[in-house]
Amino acid sequence: MKRFQYIFKSTLLVFLLSLTHSIKAAQASPDIYGDSMKISLLTCSPGHEVYSLYGHTAIRFQDLRNHQDLIINYGIFSFKQKNFILRFIFGLTDYEMGIIPYQLFYEEYRSEGRWVKEQILNLSSEDKQNIAIAIDKNYIPENRIYRYNYFYDNCTTRARDILINNINGFVDYHYNQQLITTYRDEVHQWNTQHPWARWGNDLLLGLQADKLISNEERQFIPDSLSKDFQHATVSYAHGKIKKLVSNSLYIIPPVQTKDIDNGFLSNLSPNIVMICIIVIIITSFLLQKKCKLYYLLPHYLLWTVTGFCGIILTAMIFSQHPTVSFNLQIFILNPLNLLLLFPKFQNNRNFQYVMITCYALGCVGSFLQTYADGIQLLAFVLLITNLFSLKFSWKNGTNY
Repeated sequence: MKRFQYIFKSTLLVFLLSLTHSIKAAQASPDIYGDSMKISLLTCSPGHEVYSLYGHTAIRFQDLRNHQDLIINYGIFSFKQKNFILRFIFGLTDYEMGIIPYQLFYEEYRSEGRWVKEQILNLSSEDKQNIAIAIDKNYIPENRIYRYNYFYDNCTTRARDILINNINGFVDYHYNQQLITTYRDEVHQWNTQHPWARWGNDLLLGLQADKLISNEERQFIPDSLSKDFQHATVSYAHGKIKKLVSNSLYIIPPVQTKDIDNGFLSNLSPNIVMICIIVIIITSFLLQKKCKLYYLLPHYLLWTVTGFCGIILTAMIFSQHPTVSFNLQIFILNPLNLLLLFPKFQNNRNFQYVMITCYALGCVGSFLQTYADGIQLLAFVLLITNLFSLKFSWKNGTNY
């Protein structure tokens, strides 16, 4: 999602410490939450960094009478956190709520060439007061840090919840029917133009990412939440019904940008790489009678890479992210592949049976789970080549 630049940290420290006091002072005068107060949902376009490919959501809080214009952001994190990568893998990443002046937020997104859409919410004075109190409470030091989860608890769902949960009415999104979609499908809509990011996501996401999700569960994506807000209405106890969004506009309009061609590497898709690997495997298998080295060299490299990938997938079993803990690709990208680097296991038929079983389960699993590009084909090739190797070992009394 969105990470605010560190350069602001020191200059804003004194200002940020005073924000909570300002909001609290406003709570003593509920009447100001009329025409002088605006609360908006901000939706930002995707960026170029991996963590920003899916856009960002923030809340704009304006008090025109007291000349306040603030951005409430639930997407602050730092790569400088101790063991950040390991914590992220195991679902132990902490994100933080932050508040900065609107102008700094505006300048940052304008400099990055990213559009920002504002949806001004059609709220009562009481709703605005409730949201202000909730934001104030959320911003105290012991509450502002939360355990981040990309699908279930991120900067978009946090912004949605603090708004929706403090409206004294029922928010109806007017869904006509249940969409047939999954977490993986929703992610694919935003990383299609970034094949290696998509490949990495598909490699780490497991079977749970392919289960059907509800319309509201789609709201972890900023654009989905924005569209739902646009069509939503609020029904109050006294019978009044009104639109949730009173006005929608671009505070930073979209601009047409040219795709950057990074040359050969930008066109080297995961599919092309996987096909090349599979061609090498098949060729080395066919040439093994001429020279055993032709077979062993590419396979040693393959066993090493897939084995270490398997270690990563095995570690993901212990992650707190539910969508990565059960990943059927582990049967192909298997840590047991590392044992094949040792002749003792290469020449052990029982171990060959184990690996063939794993590859077979991997092939079957591809019908239950969406694999990263090329992994399904890799599983099939490994299964076939190992079956032939086993056949030759029985015929010749050796593995090869």
